This record gives sequence, structure tokens and C-alpha cells, in this order.
Amino acid sequence: MNSLIFAGRKRVAMNITLIGMAGAGKSTIGRALAKHLDYTFIDVDGLITQRTGLPLQALIDKQGDYALIRFEEEAILGLGQMDNCIISLGGSVVYSEKAMGHLKEISKIVFLDAPFRSIVKRIPNARKRGIVGLRDRSLKELFEERLVLYSKYADFSIKLKGRENIKGIMGKIIQLCFETEA
Repeated sequence: MNSLIFAGRKRVAMNITLIGMAGAGKSTIGRALAKHLDYTFIDVDGLITQRTGLPLQALIDKQGDYALIRFEEEAILGLGQMDNCIISLGGSVVYSEKAMGHLKEISKIVFLDAPFRSIVKRIPNARKRGIVGLRDRSLKELFEERLVLYSKYADFSIKLKGRENIKGIMGKIIQLCFETEA
């Protein structure tokens, strides 16, 4: 599929990257959006797990936070040029300017801005989730630190309240990414 029709107008192919904290819904929304648009879904955390043979938390435990950031960066830079993909990122990828720069070149970046209380509910055992930085800081501190970075790199932000339906969020993403294209 090289083009899409929205609001009666033909739209060129593009990639959409979803960023946000662990538990924001990037993978769930990304899979549904990819299916709806007939796009390929790329889960960067899944690519890292495949490549290393380790769950993210085991990778952090064995090699440290910076190893996971390095693997994220390598996975993203290895994506190259492509079209019609929904890319779901790990929450720590915003620590790599190289990776985020590449994603800015190949995609529209959408920040799924979930409230902290929703994140806590969705990942009650965060220390087993493979989240970079939890050895030194609390989840709340990481959340506040990353909000600045997510906002810095996002082309669009969707403020979530914690109870939206997936179809509604997908509709917002489509509207922002396709209907604002000139």
C-alpha cells in the first residue's frame, strides 16, 4: 500500500513512531493501528529481545542500563529507510539523540502522554519490566525526566486520561499524522 485515502484526499506513505513511558499503550495501540492501516508493526523491544535472547530486565541486570540504550539505538539505526510502518519504542530510547534523529527523518513521532497514575496501574511491578534508570531513581523521577525528552522529540502529542478506547486514540493519530500533511 503506497497511499491512503483520508477525508477524500490521497495521502503518501509514511511511518509513525509511538513514544512514551512503559505502560502508556505503545505496543497495544501500535499493533491495532498497524492492522487498521495495513502497515507493518515494529516493536523495538521485541527486536532487542530477539537479538540478545534475553528479556529486557535480564539484559539490564547482566549488562546495565547503557547496554539496553545501546541496543535500542542499534536496532533503530538498523531500520534504515522504509515506508508504511508503525514503530513502537521502549521508553528509554529518548536518551539516544542519534536514534531519535533517525526516527525524525523516517517517521512522524507521536507521544502517548499517559498520566503517571495510569502508568503505575499498568505496570505495578516496574522493577521487573526492564525500565532503564530504576536502579538509581524512582519511577516518578524517571517519568518527570522523560516527559521533557518525549515532548522535545514529538511531532504530535496525545494527552491520555487513562481510560480512552483504542479506536479513539487511533483516530487521533490518523488525524494528526495524515490530515495535517500538506
